[in-house]
Amino acid sequence: MKIFQAFLKSEFSDENLEFWVVCEDYKKIKSSFRMSSRAKKIFKLYIQAEAPREINIDHKTREVIRTNMKVASTVCFEEAQKIVYGLMEKDSYPRFLKSDIYRTLLDSTSAPMRM
Repeated sequence: MKIFQAFLKSEFSDENLEFWVVCEDYKKIKSSFRMSSRAKKIFKLYIQAEAPREINIDHKTREVIRTNMKVASTVCFEEAQKIVYGLMEKDSYPRFLKSDIYRTLLDSTSAPMRM
């Protein structure tokens, strides 16, 4: 995953993977207080317009998340996660598979070991 993340960083889109991972961690929170607090941080960092690590989602999804956050739950960011995953799956990952970073990885793993 680190190599894919490095590729995304080189394309200035590493916030997508970062957001997806943060949401997976968020879903594991048991305390409703901690969940609410973390949801606000995630929203400010990734969701709100002009956020420092703003992900590419539509206005409707942004508003659904804002509504969902009134009662924080494990599904608050589910729709945004699906959108971001789809972007990575259909766009970023195929480009990664054609990238020099990926070719270098393949070459390094297929090279015979010297003793």
